[in-house]
Amino acid sequence: MKLDVIKLDGGKAGSIDLDEALFGLEPRADILHRVVRWQRAKAQAGTHSVLGKSDVSYSTKKIYRQKGTGGARHGSRKAPIFRHGGVYKGPTPRSHAHDLPKKFRALGLRHALSAKAKAGELVIVDSLAMAEAKTAMLAKTVKERGWKRVLVIDGADVDANFALAARNLEGIDVLPTIGANVYDILKRDTLVITKAGVEALEARLK
Repeated sequence: MKLDVIKLDGGKAGSIDLDEALFGLEPRADILHRVVRWQRAKAQAGTHSVLGKSDVSYSTKKIYRQKGTGGARHGSRKAPIFRHGGVYKGPTPRSHAHDLPKKFRALGLRHALSAKAKAGELVIVDSLAMAEAKTAMLAKTVKERGWKRVLVIDGADVDANFALAARNLEGIDVLPTIGANVYDILKRDTLVITKAGVEALEARLK
C-alpha cells in the first residue's frame, strides 16, 4: 500500500510503499486482545499481600480449655474467624505474567499497525530531526497537525532534540523502533512513524 510522506513542518516529502504484511492485514480483535492482556499482566506489580494466620501478632497460648465450655474447640486467637485474626488464603506477592509465543506477539504488532493504517490514523514523516530542542516550536507543529494523543516511533535511535522538545508535551510519546508495542499503539489516537522507523519495523517483523 502507498502512503504520502510529510515533513515535520507539514510539507510534502513524496510517498512510501508500505509492506502489506505489516500494514495491510485485516485487524483481528481477538489477537490484539490477547497481546494487550499479556502486556498488562506482565506489567502488573503483583505486590498485594495480607497477613495470614502465621503472620499476625498474638500469643500462641491456648485461649480456653478444650472441653467443658460448650463452645467450639479453639487453640489460637489467630484464627480467621476472630477479630484481627489472619486472613484465610489471601493474596500474596506473585508475578501475574504468563507466556505468549514470540511469533504471536509479532503477529499482534502487525495487526496493531494494520488497525491504525485501516482507520486512517497512521502518519508517515520524513524525519524527526530538529535544529533546536524547542518545545514551543514542536507544540505549534503538533497543534497545526491536529495531533492530540499521539505516539511517535523513530528508527533505532530517537532524534535527541525532538525527544527533549517532546518531553514536556502532554499527549505525545516517543519510542525507538525496539520499544514499539501493541498497547501503546492502540492507546493513542494517532500513530506517527518516520521512514527510518518503517524500515526498522519491516526488518524486525519479517
